[in-house]
Amino acid sequence: MVVEIQGLAELHEVARNLLATFKEERFFAFFGKMGVGKTTLIKKLCDVLGVVDVVCSPTFAIVNEYSTAFDEPVYHFDFYRLKSVAEAYDIGYEEYFYSGCYCFTEWTEKVEELLPERYVRVEMEECEGKRILKANVITE
Repeated sequence: MVVEIQGLAELHEVARNLLATFKEERFFAFFGKMGVGKTTLIKKLCDVLGVVDVVCSPTFAIVNEYSTAFDEPVYHFDFYRLKSVAEAYDIGYEEYFYSGCYCFTEWTEKVEELLPERYVRVEMEECEGKRILKANVITE
């Protein structure tokens, strides 16, 4: 899946299409530079999933847990502040990653060696004022 995003108004539809394209998947690993829109897109994904909580970047908490209207958990990680992979072990990443619930990770490159065998890799980049999103299933 490759999508060109012209502006914020398109993000809800992009989120809907991303979830529909990968409807069997629950783990989405985001890659991209700071400011490219990873958190903003994750907020829209949570909207589409029916999250009733306020969605914000878990930069300081590392992980936020949200609930949908059906009381299903959604996990949102921001590994930006991690100094080592050991810190991911300390927060019990396995319980979240292998829960079968939706997981969205930012700054995933810091924990790439811990990713499940199957996940959706979402790469975002800025190019001439627009965003390019590339997503595909990775199986290792």
